[in-house]
Amino acid sequence: MNLRPTTLERAYELARGGGCRTVTEIKQRLQIEGYERVRDSLYGQYLTADLRRLCQAHYVAPPATD
Repeated sequence: MNLRPTTLERAYELARGGGCRTVTEIKQRLQIEGYERVRDSLYGQYLTADLRRLCQAHYVAPPATD
């Protein structure tokens, strides 16, 4: 049985994964992945600040295409 991470767990995975630059991008990705009530799950100033800090620390810009 494969259990899907909770919305909060997945948000932290995305923040540490390097693909999201902002909390808004995390929320968009979660919605695309089918998570519900994303806005309700990722609410609060301390949570948002923590996710933002992780995004800034781990973000890796995609390679430039010419």
